[in-house]
Amino acid sequence: MDAAPAGTHPRMGIMSKLAKGGMAKKVADEARKPQNQQKIKSAISSFTNKRKGPKPR
Repeated sequence: MDAAPAGTHPRMGIMSKLAKGGMAKKVADEARKPQNQQKIKSAISSFTNKRKGPKPR
C-alpha cells in the first residue's frame, strides 16, 4: 500500500495535464473561427475602453 497522501497519485497528475492540454487545444481551435475572432476583438476593445475610462482634465 502507498504511503502517499490522498490525491497525490502520479497518474492523477498526468490525467490533469492531459485534460488541461485538451482544453487549451479546444480554445485555440475555437479562436481560429472567423465568427469567434470578431467576438474576441469586440470583447477586447470593450475591455480596454472600460479600463481607459474618461481622461482627467
